[in-house]
Amino acid sequence: MTLIRRALVAVGAAGIIAAILRVRGTGGTPPQRGGWRELSPDELS
Repeated sequence: MTLIRRALVAVGAAGIIAAILRVRGTGGTPPQRGGWRELSPDELS
C-alpha cells in the first residue's frame, strides 16, 4: 500500500511541476533572422 501511495505522490508532484513549467514557459519572440537562402555556385565548392 505504501508503494502505491509513494507512486501516486511522485506522479502528482511531477504533474504539478509540469503544469507550473507549462504556465510559466520561456516565451519570448522567435528569431527574426536566419532561415534558408539561395547559395551561389562559389559557395558550393
